Amino acid sequence: METNKSGPEFCILPFFLNANSELYVFNIVFFFFIYFFGVLLNIIIITVICLDLHLHTPMYLFLSNLSIIDLCYLTVNVPKLLYILLSGNNTVSFTECLVQMFFFFLSDITEVTIIFIMAYDRYVAICHPLDYHRILNKKICTLLLMVTWISACLHSSLFTASMLKIFFCSSLTIHQFFCDAKALINISCGGTEMFYSVMYTDSLLFGLIPVVCNVMSYVQIIGVILCIKSVDSRSKAFSTCSSHLSVMVIYYGSATAVYMIPPSDQYDILEQILTIFYTTVVPILNPLIYSLRNKDIKNSLSKLLTMF
Repeated sequence: METNKSGPEFCILPFFLNANSELYVFNIVFFFFIYFFGVLLNIIIITVICLDLHLHTPMYLFLSNLSIIDLCYLTVNVPKLLYILLSGNNTVSFTECLVQMFFFFLSDITEVTIIFIMAYDRYVAICHPLDYHRILNKKICTLLLMVTWISACLHSSLFTASMLKIFFCSSLTIHQFFCDAKALINISCGGTEMFYSVMYTDSLLFGLIPVVCNVMSYVQIIGVILCIKSVDSRSKAFSTCSSHLSVMVIYYGSATAVYMIPPSDQYDILEQILTIFYTTVVPILNPLIYSLRNKDIKNSLSKLLTMF
């Protein structure tokens, strides 16, 4: 039996909704603090970069955009989940699912692109330092960000539109903590051809190509750093790159793990845990990694705090 896709209601059923009362309260507290600290940390990063003129450089411009994306990641998923946990109403309409998926795809594609641009920024800064301000001037950086957000919006719209072609069976239970495309595909009856076409294109354009380019960039970066004779300069260069490299490995690693897991009841809980990690925990780790390892941001934050 197929359900008309014009107005079905889905039931979001993550594994922890079946937990006992003590764990139920723990989940509410956990996701509340995840959201609170994630929003707070990313707003702090954005505020510090905006208010300190010394941080108005390409690297920090891209970092502030990364924080904006992390805010989107958290806001797309966690508030709705908290509503479900507090109200007990875990039904969601097809329209709400589409809206949530659109902004999730937007955040996902933009983050991948920004991480790629940040790798290019580090490559130019270390491998071509004399040409850095010419290659990554204000006009070029603005253009890169405009292309990033516009292309992400277009691609996210295409992804979301592909979901309109899908037919759903009598089971409308989503075993995930938000309207995840993979979870919806698992309960579909057909009409997935367009979705898979878009997904394969996305995997190539925003998955394989950026990863390969990032790896090639860091191979050259590490080669240049190892040739630096000064120990202090070499240490500073490694420190600058290690933050971005850590973010890149954590994000790509967790996201790849989620989508490489085969659709099976055996891996259902593991997939949900990994999804929670890369959509809620990673947006908190990003500002922590950059702020704790970045002297400029820590100094700017200290100056900002002394003003109050």
